[in-house]
Order: sequence, then C-alpha cells, then structure tokens
Amino acid sequence: MSSINVETQFKLGLLINPFAGIGGSVALKGSDGKEVRERALALGAEKKAMFKTRLALECLLPIKEKVQLYVANGEMGEQLVKDMGFSYQVVYHPKQIQTEGEDTEATASALINHKVDLILFAGGDGTARNLCSVVGNKIPVLGVPAGCKIHSAVYAVTPQAAGRVLKQVVAGDLVSVSDSEVMDIDEELFRKGRVNARQYGEMLVPTELRYIQAVKMGGKESDELVLADIAAHLIEVMDDHPEHLFVMGSGSTVDAIMEELNLDNTLLGVDLVQNQKLLAKDLTAQQLLNLTANKPCKLVITLIGGQGHIIGRGNQQLSADFLRTLGKENIILVASKGKLNKLSGRPLIVDSGEPSLDEQLAGLIPIVTGYHDQVLYPVANFKDENEEHV
Repeated sequence: MSSINVETQFKLGLLINPFAGIGGSVALKGSDGKEVRERALALGAEKKAMFKTRLALECLLPIKEKVQLYVANGEMGEQLVKDMGFSYQVVYHPKQIQTEGEDTEATASALINHKVDLILFAGGDGTARNLCSVVGNKIPVLGVPAGCKIHSAVYAVTPQAAGRVLKQVVAGDLVSVSDSEVMDIDEELFRKGRVNARQYGEMLVPTELRYIQAVKMGGKESDELVLADIAAHLIEVMDDHPEHLFVMGSGSTVDAIMEELNLDNTLLGVDLVQNQKLLAKDLTAQQLLNLTANKPCKLVITLIGGQGHIIGRGNQQLSADFLRTLGKENIILVASKGKLNKLSGRPLIVDSGEPSLDEQLAGLIPIVTGYHDQVLYPVANFKDENEEHV
C-alpha cells in the first residue's frame, strides 16, 4: 500500500464513457457493442454518464483553482468540464460520435503521456477493463459508477462518494492507495442466461473505506456488492467444473448466486444446476439421492438460523446418505464476513441426525466470503466437547 500526497496544482485526468449504462433501463443487460447502444437509443434510453460525472466533479468546485484537467474531446470529457468552468486541456479526439473501447484505451494512453496524478473515469466494468489494459497500476484511478455492470472494486459506491474522495486527494490530504480488482462479465452470454465473470487485473485506487466499493479490505461491507462477488466466485467454480452437478441449498446467499445465474430458485428448498442450467427444482431427499447417484457433485450452502447451523436447519433434504457420499471436500460454504461476525466467534453447527457423520464434518472449513476470498472457520465437534465434560 502506498499513498497520495499532493502539494502543487493537481493534474486530473478525466475519462467519460458517454454510453455507459445506456442499456440498463431498457433491459438490454449492458451497453457493450454498437448494435446494443443503437438499439438502446432507439428504445428511448438516455445517456447519464456525464450527469453522474458532474455529481462527482461538483465536490471540486470550491477548490477548482487547484485542479488542471486533461480530457478527451466532446462527451468524453471536454463538454462537461467546459460547462463547469474548470481549466482543462484536450489530449484526445475520438474518431466517431459513438465512442468505443479503443477510444477509452487511447485516452488512457494520452493521460499517461501527460503524467496526470490520477484518472477519474465514469463507466461500468467494461470501461474499467479497457482502462486497466492500458493503465495497470501505473497511475491511481477512481471510478464513477455509471454502467450496468459494477462488479469491480475500482468504483466509489456513488458518484458523490467519488467526489468526496477526489476532494480529499486534491486538497492534499494523505490518502492511501492499494490494488483493487477489475472484473467483468460476458454480456452476450448474460443475455442468453449465462454468467461468466472473470477478474481481468488490478488498478491502484484510493482506499477511503467509507466511499470506495470494496469487499476484500476492511470497513463496512455492502451486502449487495459482497453477494455479487460471492456469486462471481461460484460461477467461476461452475465454469471450471462443467461435469459437476451443483446442489444449491437454502438461504438468501445461495439465492443471490441463483439470481446472478438468472435461474429460478427455491429459497427454502434445494435445486440442482449444471453448466449454469437449472436441472431440477425443490427436490426431496430421495429425489436428490436419485439424481446425483454416481455423479460428481458439489454442494453450495450457507448459514441457516441464528446459531450458525449449516446442516439440519432449513435444509433437511440434505440427508446423511447424501452428505456421506458427497464428502466434506465437496461442500462449498458461502457467507459474508458480516454474517460470520454476527456469530461472535461461535463455531458452525452440523446436525445431520447421525453423530458419526457430524464428527466427520467437524473441524476447519473454508468459507467463500468474496471473489477469490476465503476464510477458515471452525465447525463444532460436539463429541470432543462432551468428552471434556465427562
């Protein structure tokens, strides 16, 4: 982790993807590609990236004399900063009205050449991915959330939050920066009901925890963002194991994964998924045994009940016979760190109905708490506890 401390006029790079988020309001699930953007405009969608960037830059108006902006022509930046009265220099002219990813990349290269102190950009995960391919960790960046997909940890939680962080940096406050993930999903697959999320790199981001979207760092978690990251991790596991059946257990965390997969889910039941397709819903214990017999399986479960039960509360369809055949190594436990903290250190509980199986499932178990983020947590061994009290 390093820090930013500015004492002279701040050289701020600005990059706006004018079409970011344009497909969201008209249910096109993204804005990547010329045809999608043209269709969105035909359906009456409005471009809002510039407005969201304005909300961020308004925080700088009281100290705008300390800032020199470096921008691309037109809607990519110049139009906004000129209207707001900032001092600026145009460093790139896009070749087309409907800008593309290569315009983002070309603008980023120009900003690097002008040695800006930080790049403020507005867009979604696609924009972050384009930017990352050029910038990497050469220059700190800060994202204004304006796209349909905001899984990446390089964005502030709101446009106003981005402005507050930016003001701290420009004012000369000591602000730490650290590497944060850039993620994106394949929009074409998403429109077909499949989610394929991947990490594409990292960029340096100011780590003001009240305002920056983050899940791996400390600070207050955003439930929606944490669940999205957990879902992205599980979807990647599914893609890596196409031959496996995934038994999806009960609870809101598992429900969030199914929602990211765009699949119907039985909130208080057990469903069966393979290759991101729903094979069967709301299975009984016997149906689950029949459908999974002699096939490779993984079980996705979360904490059920206020005492930390993972088996035996709300998921009785997961019979002892099924669990014994499955094996502990094929259990994928998912939960936010906030949910784990509420246990106040109490161990997780397995109540399969068979003490010998409960003993086999006891001990440390990895819990997926984010994208490529896991913690080890104990499952209670009541046999040992009973022996200590004999």
